[in-house]
Amino acid sequence: MDPISKSQRKRDMQALQELGEELVELSRERLHKLNLPEPLLDAILEAQRIKAHEGRRRQLQYVGRLMRDVDAEPIAAQLEQWKQPGRAQARLHQQAEHWREQLLREANALEALCAQFPQATVEKARLTELMQQTHWESEQGKPPKAARALFRLLSALLHTNTQTTPT
Repeated sequence: MDPISKSQRKRDMQALQELGEELVELSRERLHKLNLPEPLLDAILEAQRIKAHEGRRRQLQYVGRLMRDVDAEPIAAQLEQWKQPGRAQARLHQQAEHWREQLLREANALEALCAQFPQATVEKARLTELMQQTHWESEQGKPPKAARALFRLLSALLHTNTQTTPT
């Protein structure tokens, strides 16, 4: 087996320090769920208390140093798992935004929405009404109240769809 290069060791240490910085941003409850070794947990909690730039930087380096003594793989996996709901929520937000734009631009977008999401057929009349109100509001220069309501309705439809379909 080849020895690890000095550059690779530095990259590994930098990755551990960045992981430690992510840990510093967590709440106490989440930190305790990770079952970290006592010295590392104490160093992270101390870093959360330090406000001075240089003191915080040095404490983060110390956290990175302590990270070398623990198995970082399960910690990174748990952090990634905690990030997943936020990513899924962002994806739903983007889909709802996309569908709202499609409904307002394309004439046959409502049929495509109903074909992709069968529960949308129940809300077809409400969707049509909100689309008409959104067009009227934009023509009149009014605040986009109907556009926001349309977005909320689409978000609810997409959220319902993700709960009923396994991923």
